[in-house]
Amino acid sequence: MSRILLGVTGSVAAVRTPSLYRAFREAGHSVRVVATGPSLHFFDAAELGPPEGSAGDESIPPGPLLRDADEWPVGGYQRGDSVLHIELRRWADLLVVAPLDANTLAKFALGFSDNCLTCVFRAWNFARPVILAPAMNTLMWDSPVTRRHLAQLLADRGDGKAPEGWTLADADAIFARHAPGIVLVPPQSKRLACGDIGLGAMAEVVSIAEVVRTMVM
Repeated sequence: MSRILLGVTGSVAAVRTPSLYRAFREAGHSVRVVATGPSLHFFDAAELGPPEGSAGDESIPPGPLLRDADEWPVGGYQRGDSVLHIELRRWADLLVVAPLDANTLAKFALGFSDNCLTCVFRAWNFARPVILAPAMNTLMWDSPVTRRHLAQLLADRGDGKAPEGWTLADADAIFARHAPGIVLVPPQSKRLACGDIGLGAMAEVVSIAEVVRTMVM
């Protein structure tokens, strides 16, 4: 089966990381989790279960969870040491970022590379697919900034320019049409963790797992 790199960012929806990890593992995939610092407020690494062992490459630390602190060797970098975000890029067949919070979406769009996950995305070979599952407050999702950042990804990874006249309600179809290397799994409407009711909750685990299944058939 496939080697999946699961990126997890600082949305409350990161509480579903163990469930999403298990769904991928139960489908037979090898999975590594790259977590941003803020995401670690929402789940316990122990919930991922025992380590899988080696990723098949001794340059990648064993265990299911990789943190920013794992990026560089203890004691400092020496010439010839592996670079973790590059090794992960080489290892993975598929990058899934779920949840994708507003902050990390902005970093992806603008090219910021200030943690392991954003470095992986910046260095990613887009001949291999990327699945993005946004999760944020309704007003954050509805913000014109969100559309601008998605449009930037379309321009950079599509045909060189973002199409005109689309709305966030069309975003997943627009990505499928203009940037097929990036699959956008749109958020759903429900009562959010903050108590607001509206669009912005991460898609269900089963929905994300089904998208992965169709990408690796």
